[in-house]
Amino acid sequence: MNNPRPEKVTVVDEVRSRIDKAAAVIVTQYRGLKVKDLEVLRRSLAPLGGEYRVYKNTLARLAAEKSVAPGLANILEGPTALTFVSGDAAAVTKALREFARANPLLVLRGGALGSSVLAAEGMAALADLPSREVLLARLAGGLAAPMQGLASLLAALPRNFAYGLAALVDKRRAEGGG
Repeated sequence: MNNPRPEKVTVVDEVRSRIDKAAAVIVTQYRGLKVKDLEVLRRSLAPLGGEYRVYKNTLARLAAEKSVAPGLANILEGPTALTFVSGDAAAVTKALREFARANPLLVLRGGALGSSVLAAEGMAALADLPSREVLLARLAGGLAAPMQGLASLLAALPRNFAYGLAALVDKRRAEGGG
């Protein structure tokens, strides 16, 4: 049995480490895409926290099997590339899907969100999620609504007390007591 070449061992270790550290890993098939198209894709993903990399499938499979998401190895068939996500996984998946709509040769195969492996349908659902900012705004709005209601209630107490007191004073004056 031959020992693997050191450079191959290094690549496997690098890919495994990237899978383990990434918030998500998205697998795409890129058969037939031109190098310039892949460059455009790389540039569009970088600001979102996505890094698009092509590795030999054999090495990527070995790395995936040793990673936190060993099931990822099952979707590494054909000419595939890995997108490592350090930012918003939904935004990067959305960007990949938009690129695939304009370039049908790019196909989302699936991926991993942490240690959970998702099929292509799961990645599509992830792309349909609102952005992180929208979700945080919705959460903040949901938390603020009860506090706004309580503040309105507390503000109404002294105002209603003042109205009641004024009505009582007016009633006493009308009765001739004051």
